[in-house]
Amino acid sequence: MTPLVEVAGLRYSYDDGTLALDGVDFRLDPGETVALLGANGSGKTTFVLHLNGLLAGEGTVRICGLERTRQHMDEIRRKVGMVFQDSESQLFMPAVLDDVAFGLLNGGMEPSRAVELAREALRQVGMESASAKAPYHLSAGEKKRVAIAGILAMSPEILILDEPTTFLDPPGQRALASLLSGLSQAKILVTHDIPFARAMCSRAVFFERGRIAAEGTVDELARRFDWDQ
Repeated sequence: MTPLVEVAGLRYSYDDGTLALDGVDFRLDPGETVALLGANGSGKTTFVLHLNGLLAGEGTVRICGLERTRQHMDEIRRKVGMVFQDSESQLFMPAVLDDVAFGLLNGGMEPSRAVELAREALRQVGMESASAKAPYHLSAGEKKRVAIAGILAMSPEILILDEPTTFLDPPGQRALASLLSGLSQAKILVTHDIPFARAMCSRAVFFERGRIAAEGTVDELARRFDWDQ
């Protein structure tokens, strides 16, 4: 099976010299949902920002067989969809449908086709009825669904979600888990939410001081690192 993500020896330092990633090796196979666990500042978010080219450190990163080079970057960014912790950072247009269609239009797609795909993505997340609403009128859970729709409209092969349950109440968390479980894409979840990770993920890795300290099931790592929150 050809992996969707292959990372070897990834190192990255911030401008102030702080070593954020110190030789990370990682693999994501088709159909997997993997949790990235670890304390704040352990390197999780820095790591996933390398997967769609927002950061570029030393080491090897391949996405769907494509090495992370300038010539492949546009294609890689189409294959890797990232949903950020704060959905409002991805929602900035006057209406929900405009937000979901934005990436397609920005990529040069013909408007009627972009709207068609945006409506289909909204149907997929159960938000088509909100297409004319202003995003700021939505609940936190609805904003999360619209942010995911904007990514799904781009037909990615990999979904990365950074702290997806932040701002969601328990019913919203359950609804999000149900939605994500029904999506065919491989997924990487950066999370502190062990119950959510347990419900979603077949495998987990634990980041510590810029390295992957261990991997296994969510329960194994939660027990080993006393991380059952």
